[in-house]
Amino acid sequence: MEVEEFETSSLMGTLRASILKKENLFDKSKSRYFMRSMLACLFLTIGTAAAVYLGEAVNAIVPGGGKIAYALMFTWSLVMIVYLNSELGTSNMMYMTTAVHRKILPLKKAATILFACIFFNLVGGILASWLISHTGAFLHVTQDSFLVTTIASKLQKGPSQVFFEGIFANLIVNIAVFTTINMKEDTARILAIVFIIFIFAFLGFEHVIANFSSFSLAFFTTGGHVPGMTVIAVLNNLLFATLGNFVGGGLLLGLNYSWLNNGQSKYSD
Repeated sequence: MEVEEFETSSLMGTLRASILKKENLFDKSKSRYFMRSMLACLFLTIGTAAAVYLGEAVNAIVPGGGKIAYALMFTWSLVMIVYLNSELGTSNMMYMTTAVHRKILPLKKAATILFACIFFNLVGGILASWLISHTGAFLHVTQDSFLVTTIASKLQKGPSQVFFEGIFANLIVNIAVFTTINMKEDTARILAIVFIIFIFAFLGFEHVIANFSSFSLAFFTTGGHVPGMTVIAVLNNLLFATLGNFVGGGLLLGLNYSWLNNGQSKYSD
């Protein structure tokens, strides 16, 4: 493996250290890497469950206000993921693209880590959603509930809409990562994550890992009775969300900023 000897950018230096840390964990203990990937979707599922429950309650008091409440609560999912050092596939799209471009990892190794992370995010999302579906808060979900209507609207979107929304969803997620990556003060980091992630959650953009949790939660709480929820509809959403997420996080942020900081200019991040 070829590794760059010197990084002029503090951002690139921090990214390189994170990439090597991920590689080390993957090589030394794949079971621990898989568990950290599953934990990312556990935290996402907890955040999603609280967000849809709050959205339902707020809508009953202030019609239409549930969307704002949902978005604000959902943002804490990423706070948990960041502070509990779990592995999120969509942020790894950025890390692994950077790793390949800067020759920190070979393509095959980076792709293996990324695909393993996404797969175990899926496993974690399914398991966590199944468990939460048995709690009192989700025993009596109806067709008119905030969760069901939100997922039904997602499944009505066409492939191009899902793709473009996927670009912006992961662009925003990785902007949050980039913005906070070298922050030292926790309050500032948390506020940055909350207000940046709020943008994508409020606008309803498509994030494939978040959809692992929300789709699974809707399925288990309704017994699969979600309008428009077919195998083809779900797979289409996840496929085009994944592609869009990779463009937004992997190319527009990961590859782009790696290239921007690859020259001799003193203008670096």
